[in-house]
Amino acid sequence: MLNIGCHLSASKGYEHMGREALSIGANTFQFFTRNPRGSSVKKVSEKDVAAMIALGQEHHFAPLLGHAPYTLNACSADPRIREFAHMVLSEDLRNLEYLPNNFYTFHPGSHVGQGAEAGIDLIVRLLNQILRPEQTTTVLLETMSGKGSEVGGSFDELSLILGRVNLTEKMGVCLDTCHVYSAGYNVVNELDDVLEQFNKCIGIEKLKAIHLNDSMTPYASKKDRHARIGEGTIGLEAIVKIINHPQLRNLPFYLETPNEVSGYGKEIRLLREKYT
Repeated sequence: MLNIGCHLSASKGYEHMGREALSIGANTFQFFTRNPRGSSVKKVSEKDVAAMIALGQEHHFAPLLGHAPYTLNACSADPRIREFAHMVLSEDLRNLEYLPNNFYTFHPGSHVGQGAEAGIDLIVRLLNQILRPEQTTTVLLETMSGKGSEVGGSFDELSLILGRVNLTEKMGVCLDTCHVYSAGYNVVNELDDVLEQFNKCIGIEKLKAIHLNDSMTPYASKKDRHARIGEGTIGLEAIVKIINHPQLRNLPFYLETPNEVSGYGKEIRLLREKYT
């Protein structure tokens, strides 16, 4: 079974997102844990959470994916920005425990001129402060496109982070198809080789989820510009190979394409038809 969902608005609560996902043929979804460009967060409703858990069990949902706000930068040179990252990550992980055994992803951040080594050190330090042995949420580092001073544009950088986190069993990777293609990993013509590189650097068992996006920009462009499925430089044929690849086909896929909910529904129907 293809486990696939899309990004939905959390403004009306978890149960609403779950029912919206079902209405377009999805069996999971991604959501921002708070305002993606700010810091405000809604109080968790235990009634809403209970309804979503029941709905997910009834319809055999794949893990849900909470996404940290874009304002989070765990490796900023500014200690106030790092303090904000600590607050957001800690609070989000506490709130996600109301919905146990799901995923949480965040952009590793930008080292803003300090250098990748210093950025990685700061990210590791933060993760070692906030991860708890009792948590059920798996925290995923997102693969990045490598623009500017981003950390996480290479598998090597992600490996360096994961290798130094004390509770590494609480960690994994969310691979974004647009980002890795833009970063210089050729998932169109060399998918097997890319996955072999991932396995050697990180371990394929750490790959927990995929952001399934086409790309507006060419291979190795170092730019983060998502396109609708089949309308970009990755193309439908390569994306179909990704969802059917033996090492990937059982993972959950989350669409982040530039779409309204109805557009996501069309993409989900198309991909389900192509899933063998």
